Amino acid sequence: MIESADIREWRTRDVVDPDGRRIGSLESVYVDTGTDQPAFATVTVGLPTRHRLVFVPLAGAVVGPDYVKVAHDRAKVKDGPSIGTDDVLPAEDEPALFAYFGLPYLPPADGVRVLARR
Repeated sequence: MIESADIREWRTRDVVDPDGRRIGSLESVYVDTGTDQPAFATVTVGLPTRHRLVFVPLAGAVVGPDYVKVAHDRAKVKDGPSIGTDDVLPAEDEPALFAYFGLPYLPPADGVRVLARR
């Protein structure tokens, strides 16, 4: 299990897919609000003048000396849900994010968000 404090230290490090292909730079971590465990990372991708943030699940991620290797293919991640570099994932977009990666989405009974940016 990757702890929140540990993964935050890798901000700006390369995020790579299982084949070692670079996806982009780690920008931030979204934690599960129920467990406070890292659930997703946002990765900066795009041209220098047109960056955006894409999401990638952190389940199965491996931290190396200068990279974070995720369990999803680069093309899948880059084609997935994204937000602007100054934006935060809206709560109403959470179900679609989980569905895109085939992950179960279980909203809390009290109606709070499932994901929170750290």
